[in-house]
Amino acid sequence: MQLGRVLGQVVATVRSPGFENVSLLLVQDATAESDPEPETFVAVDLVGAGNGDVVLMTTGSAARVAAGDRTPTDRAVVAIADSVIRHGTVTYRTA
Repeated sequence: MQLGRVLGQVVATVRSPGFENVSLLLVQDATAESDPEPETFVAVDLVGAGNGDVVLMTTGSAARVAAGDRTPTDRAVVAIADSVIRHGTVTYRTA
């Protein structure tokens, strides 16, 4: 699993079967925020995340299972983080 920060939505009017009722999000790797160009991904949103949210993503076969076996996906948002604690210090907390 990986932490990410939602940057926005991806809008696609023509979609493959299985994607009709899901939102697609543009998510940036939250663990690489000090990187001048952190990696960004498109992920299927399964929890209703919004811009700026820190989210937990699954990848590979775990993402396909979470999104439904018939939905071809490599990355899925499965949780919205309330807080992130690193080495005993809160590094993120929702407002």
